[in-house]
Amino acid sequence: MNRNKKLANMAMLVALAMIFSYVESLIPINFGVPGMKLGVANLVTVTGLYFLEIPEVLAVSVLRVLLTGFLFGNGMSIIYSLAGAVVSLLAMVLVKKMDGISIVGVSITGGVFHNIGQILVAMAVVENLKLIYYLPVLLVAGTVTGFVIGIVAGKILPVVKKEAVRTV
Repeated sequence: MNRNKKLANMAMLVALAMIFSYVESLIPINFGVPGMKLGVANLVTVTGLYFLEIPEVLAVSVLRVLLTGFLFGNGMSIIYSLAGAVVSLLAMVLVKKMDGISIVGVSITGGVFHNIGQILVAMAVVENLKLIYYLPVLLVAGTVTGFVIGIVAGKILPVVKKEAVRTV
């Protein structure tokens, strides 16, 4: 894939992830866990891992967090989202390299480590280590949402890969 195609694909992924984030923020879903979301924008990151290079996926993920945060959030939402995004991406990259791990397994890893990254930042920001007690609930939530995102990613990946090659 040439440079222009990669750049166009990356721009489309950032825009798509921003749309997913915005739409998700409009839907009042209460999972019983404060601040928990399905994380539909992570669908873009998980899918991107399977047809982009790692630095490109990182750029898409960071740009999505920054742009969405500046448009629809605040400084704190950017810090928490960026921590979750970077930690989850690093974990997914490592797990993806293992034999026998499906896209669902990679996505679950991302969901779990996204929450770990966010709870670590929250503990540092509020200077309260007792927030770690919130982690088991977040790990279950990350597993469930990661599973759902992984299933969807597995279904759309063949089409996305085919269309990504044909763009521009």
